Amino acid sequence: MSAIRYELIHIDKQTGARLGKLHTPHGVIETPIFMPVGTQATVKTLSPEELKAMNSQIILSNTYHLWLQPGDDIIKEAGGLHQFMQWDKPILTDSGGFQVFSLSNIRKITEEGVHFRHHKSGEKLFLSPEGAIGIQNNLGSDIMMSFDECVELPATHDYVKQSVERTLRWAERGLKAHNNTDRQALFGIVQGGDFEDLRKLSATELVKLDFPGYSIGGLSVGETKETMYKVLDYTVPFLPSDKPRYLMGVGSADALIEGTIRGVDMFDCVLPTRIARHGTAMTSRGRVVIKNKLYERDFSPLDHDCDCYTCKNYSRAYLRHLIKAEETFGQRLISIHNVHFLLNLMKNVREAIKEDRLLDYKEEFFNKYGLNNPNNLRQF
Repeated sequence: MSAIRYELIHIDKQTGARLGKLHTPHGVIETPIFMPVGTQATVKTLSPEELKAMNSQIILSNTYHLWLQPGDDIIKEAGGLHQFMQWDKPILTDSGGFQVFSLSNIRKITEEGVHFRHHKSGEKLFLSPEGAIGIQNNLGSDIMMSFDECVELPATHDYVKQSVERTLRWAERGLKAHNNTDRQALFGIVQGGDFEDLRKLSATELVKLDFPGYSIGGLSVGETKETMYKVLDYTVPFLPSDKPRYLMGVGSADALIEGTIRGVDMFDCVLPTRIARHGTAMTSRGRVVIKNKLYERDFSPLDHDCDCYTCKNYSRAYLRHLIKAEETFGQRLISIHNVHFLLNLMKNVREAIKEDRLLDYKEEFFNKYGLNNPNNLRQF
């Protein structure tokens, strides 16, 4: 029996987008959902209590970083990741594959796994599909990811085909190595670059392995959004309708809406907290770079349409002062706002699906956000 179960609630009549519930050992998640990223067992600058206050249903943590520090054995000894970080809601862990390929300049891919060097110390390391699964079993996350190769684009068809076939073999090995199937669900990851035939190959072969859910990887890695949407258009139809679909590494407002329209249920990205630390906020009317002199004497809230803690209590002028003074409280306040903004966006998306008006909502949001003007620099 799978550790999770997807329940389809409603399909939007305008777009075919899905409203659902994902039942996990640590609670029910309403989908479609955005997942804040807590790379090192913490969403940067935010506490679990703050995340719960803004109705974060699930967070993501990183297998690679937690393996290196403090070590998955220590987290297992602490009672698992939930206990270690005091988060009693669902957790998803990635496989570490993306970090192996993006952070290490020197690596050697073999059938067994990947030999590479520590991204800071240069120490020689090795990670295999079985190793990635073992680490995640120790972490105790509700949802785990298969170990895969995230191919850097552009790449040749021949190379991507070899990579897809190897990743499929790794996925099967990961399934066999997975110990806690009653408590942890392992997702397969669809790869294939921007090649339609390889995306089809990857998806159809993974579906034969009967994973509890499916991730779409290898996107949001530098390709245009048009390319990403095109890949989704010809990938999602090959994924089963009774399983959750997760688009990895995507967190811009427009991509969340467009991905949902194309049948995706789950998204994650470091974007809201990363740009917050540099003083950039997502607002209902587009991007606000709070360091700009324009806000020096602006005593209005960051976003008039937002009811987050930051917008209810602090002005743009104060936030500008904090960021310019390099005070961490400013980074925290904008992080609170940005994460709340995306969680609230997805709440509104769910409501729009329920009411069969997602296209209408998209049009309203894009007009207000400035996304319908291709020359508008406010879009992310």
